[in-house]
Amino acid sequence: MGSISEIFKITRYFSVSHLSAGFVAVLVGYTSAAVIIFQAAEAAGASTAQISSWLWALGIGMGLSTIVLSLYFRAPVLTAWSTPGAALLVTALSGASLNEAVGIFMFSSGLILLCGVTGWFEKMMRHVPMSLAGGMLAGVLLQFGMDLFRVLADEFLLVAVMLAVYILAKHALPRYVIPLVLVSGGAIAFFQGQLQLETLSWQVSAPVWVTPDFSLAKLIGVGIPLFIVTMASQNVPGVATLRANGYQTPVSPLITCTGFTGVLLAPFGGFAFNLAAITAAICQGKEAGADPEKRYLASVWAGGFYLLTGLFGASIVALFAAFPSGLVMAVAGLALLGTIGNSLSASLARQDEREAALLTFLVTASGISLAGISSAFWGLVIGLLAYHLPQTVAPYLSRVSFSRQAR
Repeated sequence: MGSISEIFKITRYFSVSHLSAGFVAVLVGYTSAAVIIFQAAEAAGASTAQISSWLWALGIGMGLSTIVLSLYFRAPVLTAWSTPGAALLVTALSGASLNEAVGIFMFSSGLILLCGVTGWFEKMMRHVPMSLAGGMLAGVLLQFGMDLFRVLADEFLLVAVMLAVYILAKHALPRYVIPLVLVSGGAIAFFQGQLQLETLSWQVSAPVWVTPDFSLAKLIGVGIPLFIVTMASQNVPGVATLRANGYQTPVSPLITCTGFTGVLLAPFGGFAFNLAAITAAICQGKEAGADPEKRYLASVWAGGFYLLTGLFGASIVALFAAFPSGLVMAVAGLALLGTIGNSLSASLARQDEREAALLTFLVTASGISLAGISSAFWGLVIGLLAYHLPQTVAPYLSRVSFSRQAR
């Protein structure tokens, strides 16, 4: 009886919505950015075995950090690699040796670790109002919602069926809406012959050590930009995503963990770890589970899938690539619809903060990139200026106006 009771306690925490949200988060993350990892590794002169090691390090690092942080804080904390950082490395590593690249990774992750240990980053994020965090998150995710309908023209049957299943299941079976969408989309793709599974071969990845070489010129020229891009384009939206979904998890331990993970796994190809935003939103919204206090289990599942991607490396990437892009874009858009709506609602709720939040949303959604830093960061900067500047300048202008009237 005791063992049956223990099994019951475990199974009551199991939910198909948790599992599917974790799977979709990893699926979206890998299919949207894995190719950039290959390009960055090739730019550093990595061999086939070393590229496999990069995938091992990234999968293991993201998996362990996600599971540990989610279980410890009982919050859906998802980590990821720095996609903008990988894009930067594709061009910035030209002329650098693989050993110098590893030195750059360790240096950048060390700076992230320093920001976490000192609490500098958390102090900065305390000055970001919830409305601006919601506006930033809505701007980041808007593209995914729009892509759902852009792909409708090219994949009408596939997307139309998935959309119909979403609308019906949302009211009839809300806990299982995304699993049903994923299954229905997979079935249509299978019958249309769009699942390309015949070329898959399973191979276990192995870590390959590369001794770091620290070149001052490379550390300044590449390491500092990698650090800035990762913090501004990844960690800032990652914290905003947590806050916008109602999770007040302390930030410093999260940043410390990602920085430490990067320093530890850099010699194997773990170039940068950070808080996820887009994929984290999939695990933090209502579709991931009705009870917000149990949505951390969706991130735990995601961490488990991350570990699989690390162990099987390129084979898992090939598996995710077998899914048609239309299916991936549609399931991502549908999984994020609720989060987009909630973020917009939170950003516009307070009239006195509405203009600043709207500016944050519009700049973020525009997709502009300045100095290699994504629009999410610039949206927040402009929103903060619009929020704080009037409060700072208004008293001064009032005094000047009163002085003129007195004359």
